[in-house]
Order: sequence, then structure tokens, then C-alpha cells
Amino acid sequence: MKPDTKIALSVLDLAAVREGGTVAESFRNTVRLAQAVEAWGYRRFWLAEHHNMPGIASAATSVLIGHVAGATKTIRVGSGGVMLPNHSPLVIAEQFGTLEALYPGRIDLGLGRAAGCDAFTAQLLARSPAAGDRFPEQLELLTQLLGPVLPNQRLQAVPGGNSNVPIWLLGSSTFSAQLAATLGLPFAFAGQFAPQMMLEAIQLYREYFKPSASLTRPHVMVGLPVLAADTDEHAEHLATSARQRILRLIRGQPIFTPPPVDSMRGLWSAAEQRAVEAHLGVAVIGGPKTVERKLGDFLQLTQADELILHSDFFRLADRLHSYEIVAGLFLNQINPHK
Repeated sequence: MKPDTKIALSVLDLAAVREGGTVAESFRNTVRLAQAVEAWGYRRFWLAEHHNMPGIASAATSVLIGHVAGATKTIRVGSGGVMLPNHSPLVIAEQFGTLEALYPGRIDLGLGRAAGCDAFTAQLLARSPAAGDRFPEQLELLTQLLGPVLPNQRLQAVPGGNSNVPIWLLGSSTFSAQLAATLGLPFAFAGQFAPQMMLEAIQLYREYFKPSASLTRPHVMVGLPVLAADTDEHAEHLATSARQRILRLIRGQPIFTPPPVDSMRGLWSAAEQRAVEAHLGVAVIGGPKTVERKLGDFLQLTQADELILHSDFFRLADRLHSYEIVAGLFLNQINPHK
């Protein structure tokens, strides 16, 4: 069912590179997508950090955020997320302090503690095996560097100090949910690729939330794959691109976005099919009526304050149309049934 009140909708983009395409093309597509969803009323446009993944071009996340922010006017642009243990908190504070100075009031800093890459690449990033354990300590320092500059403060982020860039914690388990609750920060769950612990994490976050200077009540955003098209049948056909890409990820192959196929039959084993379907466990795939019903049911289930959608298609036109359909259903900007 459709909710009685408007839901805040945002977009997660990976700057995916299609088969036969280029990184430069993917960046042009990212900008076109950001400009379109801004016009349709989406709240945020976030970019993820990944490394050594042929097919994903959002490695230099802060650079790409600046590029997108410079090509848009009102939509908030941020990271979904920066993998903090890969970096010095001082450098991240300086990068996002710079972005906030350039685009005031429009920058979000979403943080994760995973590597965003395989173990070999993590070593080359000078990330220790126990780096994730230092995440709370790094987060505390980063928060201080972005907050008010105190008299005689020895370490300052310049720019960054006094910028108060909003910090979000991202996660696919209960760890970040509990940490976000303890610190009074907004929490984003990565339902777009790991929905298994979604409801447990959301419940823990709300149960243990402590109000803070930046947030007085819990705020939950959920990542969600949404693959919308004009009909259920066409959406299922187009969704084979996402299924093939996840299959390649599972196999450790390059994940350039492939064109859709008529059927996945014969392309995967039974075990691989189960793994792909688990990855897309909460995906919303279908035409406008199906998407409206499934998204309404999802909102009732999670009581999310915000959804951050990821539409993974081979053609940019199909990605744009997917977000356009959802905007017409839930943001009342356009007619999804035209």
C-alpha cells in the first residue's frame, strides 16, 4: 500500500561502467542522473567507495562528489560511504571540509568500516587486518576535526574545522547500528546488497538511540535495489543485468554492467542462483503498480524515514526511467503511468 505521507527518497550511485563503455562515460552518466533526480525531488545523491573493482569507477569518492555537486544546484551530495579505516581522519576532514566550503549546506559524510575491496587491495591501501576495530576511535577524531575549533587546539583540519559536515554511519550488521544509536547519529542500512540483518539492526538502532546535539530522534535510511520499468515483464528482463553483475561479483570476475538477457537459465548453478537472490533479497522489481505496492509494503515493514535507491541497468535511459517512475509514485512530481 502507498504510505499516507511523503517519504524522503535518495539515490545511491556507484559510477558503474557498462560493458563496452568507458569510465569517462560512466562519470557523464552519473552527472546526468544526479541532475535528473534533483529535478524530480530526490533528497540526496550518494556515491560509494570501492577499489580494484573493474566496472565500478567511484574509487576517488570525494573527487566525484565535488564533480557532481558542481553540476547540480540543490540536491545534497555525499558518500555512501567513505570507508574510514582506509584513510586518515585528518585527510577525510580536510576533503569534506573543502567540499562543504565549496557547496555549503549540501554535503553529507556517510562512513563505513569495511574495506570496499578484497584483502589483497586492502593491504595495498596500508589497511591493517584489525583496522575495523579502530573505527570508533577514528570516528571520534573525525567528529572533533569537523566540529568547533577549540582555543589552542593542536590538530586542526583546515578546511574542515567548524564545518560540522553531517556524519552518517552505514552498515550491513548490528555493529554500526548500535554505534550510531550510542552516538546519536543517523543510520543507513545497506539493504541494497546485504539485507539479511536489516530488521534486527533497525530495531537495535531505535531501541538504543540516545539524542545528541545533531539529532534528537532516530533517523533510519535503508538502501534498496529498485528496478522499475513500464511493465513487470520488462522490469524482469532488464533486471537480468543486475543479476549477471552480482553473479560475476560472486565469482570474482570483473563486474562491468552487461546487457540484459532473455533468461538466466544456464548462466548460473543452483547455489549461485540462491546467492544472487539473497543479495537481492529485498529488491523491488516491476512495473509502476507492482513497485508502488512493494515499496509501500517495505515502508510499512521497516518504518524507514528515508530510502536510498539503487537502480542497476545497462542503459542510462532505463536507469533514468526507473527513478522517474518512483518519483511519480512517491514524490508526486510526474505521472508514472504516462
